[in-house]
Order: sequence, then structure tokens, then C-alpha cells
Amino acid sequence: MLSTLLSALLPAQQYRRWLLGRVGDGPLKAYLQAPLPGSRTNITECEFLALDFETTGLDAKQEAILSIGYTLLKQGKILMRSNGHHLVKVNKAIPKESVVIHKITDDRAHQGIHLHDVMPILLQQMAGRVILVHYGAIERNFLNAACQQLYGHKLPMLIVDTIQVESKRLLLNQAPTAKNQLRLFNLRKQYGLPRYNAHSALEDAIATAELFLAQVEALSSGNAVSLKYVLS
Repeated sequence: MLSTLLSALLPAQQYRRWLLGRVGDGPLKAYLQAPLPGSRTNITECEFLALDFETTGLDAKQEAILSIGYTLLKQGKILMRSNGHHLVKVNKAIPKESVVIHKITDDRAHQGIHLHDVMPILLQQMAGRVILVHYGAIERNFLNAACQQLYGHKLPMLIVDTIQVESKRLLLNQAPTAKNQLRLFNLRKQYGLPRYNAHSALEDAIATAELFLAQVEALSSGNAVSLKYVLS
């Protein structure tokens, strides 16, 4: 499919403009109508949507999203009133090993809402914003799989991954990376941030947002940092 090929080859802004002229009215078109910030934009001028998924597994082609949590960063502040959390109803049994991690059982998942009802809400939150994640492969792959399934196209997105931000900072400082150092809660500890409950989509999204603000402070040393510097 041409759009799948172009999503891999074109920068997000160009793919967004190309796709905008080829989709009908609906949640995807509304998302595409919001311009993404330029790579040279100061990150303090960008809006970030910190996003986290809990899933039944790691393979986006085979597994499902169980819950979605997000919060908004604007002008260097986390807007807690913007927090969102949604349970997603799935049409498959949740593996026991997955339940142990995120505590979402079949009965609890059955109380959620269908993915086709959740995605318009999420796309509205994502529109015009940079997606902020910790270990971006999960959210990127599951978002693209969901939008491919529902709308027939992958998404143009700008993504900042706090793992990659930290890796770049360590490389610049010529510092070694210890085993498990880049896990979310290990990184938070290094930055003097409190420990939250793991594997809650909303709490992980907030934890990622706080970590990113600490990373930006360490990176900037009072100087402006462009979006290009932190993009994945």
C-alpha cells in the first residue's frame, strides 16, 4: 500500500500533508488538519502528550491495547486536569502472565470501551502535539496498527522517547550505561523523582512526563533546546 510505504519514507510533516488530501471526513482527517511543530521549534513552545499503553503482549500485529493513559505538557508544565485514562474492551482472552503485570482481568477489560470509540478521543488529544513516551516502539507500533485497522493508514507522528533522550545525554557526557539503568523507574530514581506504581497507564504517562522535564533541565543548562534534538 502506497501510504504505508510513504509513512516510512517521508518526514512526518510531508506524510501528513500527503495523507490529508486523500482521506474522508472523520477522526483521522481531524487529526491530520492540525499542523505538527517544526523540528527547530524550542521545546518550551511545543505541546507534548505523554502517552502510555498497557497491552496483552508486545507484538502489535497479534496483541491488543488494554488501557490508555495520557497527560499534557505545555510550557514546561504538566496539566493534570488534562489527564485521561481509558480501559479498552478486547475480543480475546487476556494471558495470565499479562494480568500479573497490569492487573487488568478479563472481567475488568469487559467494562472498557471499544477501540473504535477510544481512538477518536485519543486522536483529538494527539492532534498538533508531540507524543512523549518511554520506550517508543510500543506506542508507535500499537498506534499504527490500530489506525491501520480502523482507518486504513498509519499515522504521521512526532515522537520523543525518554530512553533515547537519556542515551543521547549519556553519550554526550561519555558516561557508561549500566544494566537496567534506562528503565523508567530506575531513571526517575537517578533524577531524584519519587517512585510510582508501575504498569498503570496513567501513572506511567505522568511518570514519563516528569522524567522528561527533569531530562530537559539537565540537557539545557539554561539554554534553549530545539525539538530536533530530542526527537526519536
